[in-house]
Amino acid sequence: MDLFSPKHLLIVLLVVLIVFGTKKLRTIGSDLGQAVRGFKDSMKEGEREAENPPPPVEARQITDQEREKVKAAPDKAPAHAEKTSDEKTSV
Repeated sequence: MDLFSPKHLLIVLLVVLIVFGTKKLRTIGSDLGQAVRGFKDSMKEGEREAENPPPPVEARQITDQEREKVKAAPDKAPAHAEKTSDEKTSV
């Protein structure tokens, strides 16, 4: 007896259709198709990035002028601003 005969597959398909319904199966199919398309697009994007890597980001020192601006307006300090020794002890 064949395990995957057409009769068995038809019975399994009928049970799945009864359990999930046609609307849910359509939704699952479209979601699965979108997921596969998104995966393919990300693979292509990854290949493009591997061929053309982005330029390295250079680090820079904070100037004295920028440090003075940070001291003048501490609530608007940029994320990369260094804390002075006074600020470190008060926290």
